[in-house]
Amino acid sequence: MFAILIFVLLSITAQLKADHGFDVRHHLSTVTTYDVVKDIVKASANSTPDGCTPIHLNLVARHGTRSPTKKRMRDLDKLASHLEELIKDAEEQNLSLEKVPSWLWGWKSPWREKLKGGELIRNGEEEMYNLGIRIRERFPELFEEEYHSDVYPIKASQIPRASASAVAFGMGLLSEKGSLGPARQRAFAVTSESRASDIILRFHDCCGNYKVFRKRQEPAVDKLKEPVLDEITSALVSRNGLNFTRQDVAMLWFLCKQEASVLDITDQACGLFSPYEVALLEWADDLEMFILKGYGNSINYRMGVPLLEDVVQSMEQAIKAKEEKHAPGSYEKARLRFAHAETVVPFSCLLGLFLDGSEFQKIQREEPLELPPKPPQSRNWRGSTVAPFAGNNMLVLHSCPANSESKYFVQVLHNEHPILMAGCGSDFCPFEEFKEKIVAPHLKHDYNSLCTVHLEAPEQKPVASKLSQLFRWLFSMQNDDTPSSKDDL
Repeated sequence: MFAILIFVLLSITAQLKADHGFDVRHHLSTVTTYDVVKDIVKASANSTPDGCTPIHLNLVARHGTRSPTKKRMRDLDKLASHLEELIKDAEEQNLSLEKVPSWLWGWKSPWREKLKGGELIRNGEEEMYNLGIRIRERFPELFEEEYHSDVYPIKASQIPRASASAVAFGMGLLSEKGSLGPARQRAFAVTSESRASDIILRFHDCCGNYKVFRKRQEPAVDKLKEPVLDEITSALVSRNGLNFTRQDVAMLWFLCKQEASVLDITDQACGLFSPYEVALLEWADDLEMFILKGYGNSINYRMGVPLLEDVVQSMEQAIKAKEEKHAPGSYEKARLRFAHAETVVPFSCLLGLFLDGSEFQKIQREEPLELPPKPPQSRNWRGSTVAPFAGNNMLVLHSCPANSESKYFVQVLHNEHPILMAGCGSDFCPFEEFKEKIVAPHLKHDYNSLCTVHLEAPEQKPVASKLSQLFRWLFSMQNDDTPSSKDDL
């Protein structure tokens, strides 16, 4: 009996120590800030061989940390009202409120007075600015030329937080390269395509079949998450004495992520959840990302083929310039792109990142992968590393003239660290092998064929019915101020 008691006490002590060292900011899925995770990615052990020189760089980056969108700010206002009702109901029923956390009394959303949302915040600006400085310092031979938009094109989606990220990055990359102000800044160009036709950085917005797939799949994803939310709802009701619903818990988890990433507050909404509950909620978010944006369905990443083609084309042009000995300053040395999680996640999948060899073969055959395992099992697929705020993939093209196997190699850096490409078995892959094993299998999928929705011929309806539908549509448009961009972008 005494031995059992000692064992229980030791187990409790070990759990308390583990909980004490737990940092919720590492477990916020795609709402994780870059500085928290950029140095803990599972990196490849390979390094750049001697005699190899970088000659071109492709960057695909997500925007930096942003504030909640307008729609989600309204949701938080509704949460505040509902929390007030829950406390009032408990008081009317003469229930004990001793267990209710003090911050819940009279809580109001920190964003209640804001009229706009979704913008890049100061921390997001710093993430992108510092990324620009680090890339310039890491690859000085690529950024020694005089700036020109043809040599260093900077492209962003038409969403303001993406273009603002591109500007902050450019200010870091080109700091002390000009004559403007004390920091010796210089002007530079950021270009964007119309969001209605940008199939390189916002292919998810232009792909009709993907929209159909996502709309049909979302209810099933919600169903998969329900057991987690129900389990945690029951625990929160027991611990806090308030009659929380499943929707309340989902919103409190959203609030936790916003408080931790945007405001650096971890002892309010996040404090409601145990470390294991946080792990479950993080897994549920990662599961949703896997199914709707990642390896869960091939359309999620096949629609990103135009971006992959753009990357390969830029490398081929760099090799041609090298072979033909073009004059310095006359050809492109880096192509820098800034977009969204819906861009970075599919692009990572096209490269075969976060897979082992057998899984890579499956996606080449378009076979479904198993879902990420539930905690406490370990998994490679984590939103906090796949696509945190400012998360990025860099493809660095190297010239290796002394190599007998290939003169040109591609190295992939994920969040600035070398990472294994399962298709090559390395992070440093001969360019021709990269094209053959990783790129070519995707190129059989034409974007238009993949994404165009083929509608059946509609049955003829009376004119009055059509007019009625038109008026209903116009009325809904007048009363719908929900932004078209997805909240998780």
